[in-house]
Amino acid sequence: MRWRKSHSASVDEENPYWMSFSDMMSALLVVFILASVILILRLLEIQKELEQRKVQFEQELVELKKAEEVRRTILDEAVEELRQRGIKVEISENHTVLRIPNELLGFDTGEYELQPRYASTALEIGLVLNQVISKDDRLAYLDTIFIEGHTDNRPFPGFMGKGNWGLSTFRAISLWQFWSSALAEEQRLNRMRNVDGDPLFSVSGYGETRPVNGQQLTEDDFRVNRRIDIRFTIRRPASADYEGVRELLRGAAQ
Repeated sequence: MRWRKSHSASVDEENPYWMSFSDMMSALLVVFILASVILILRLLEIQKELEQRKVQFEQELVELKKAEEVRRTILDEAVEELRQRGIKVEISENHTVLRIPNELLGFDTGEYELQPRYASTALEIGLVLNQVISKDDRLAYLDTIFIEGHTDNRPFPGFMGKGNWGLSTFRAISLWQFWSSALAEEQRLNRMRNVDGDPLFSVSGYGETRPVNGQQLTEDDFRVNRRIDIRFTIRRPASADYEGVRELLRGAAQ
């Protein structure tokens, strides 16, 4: 018995770090298990968040597609309704712009005031715009409608040095002011608001910078570039939504 005890004691004395090493390995195993559990929980959390963002993103895309359909319908109906009234306008730029040629509004060279003989045509266009935009819940899908003035590339020195920029802008303003006064109060376009409560319509001028026909040599070339465009912009998902989905996908990949 004495020999056995002394032998056992000698084994422990020969391996003084054995118990410490075992404890350390056990602790590392526990840490590894805890880290694995935390990682799995985080991955599940990311997956859940990603699924939520994906659903939200898909809903935004559905709304965007609906908005594009609403815009297309508005423009198609406007063109057809005006055609039935003997007024020929055009749709251009991927179904985003209602183009009103200058012969329908009669702005003379260097002039921006709407002439009385064209007032009835301008009034009909305003009435039709109110009619097709006001239907159903179409306002919910529109962001801004721009009344854009355009000129040909011949220099115009007027408007205190503002030239064609000033001329195009004043023509757009003249048409807007005419609609604001000539349309009945319940039909006026300035009463319309987007879903953020901001005015739906805005006015801008581009001078000669956005020609329909870049080669301006003849009177017909000049004529086609003198025009008013009604540009319809729709509501789109915020860029933060796209970035959020991309960051989640990047995090999941890592």
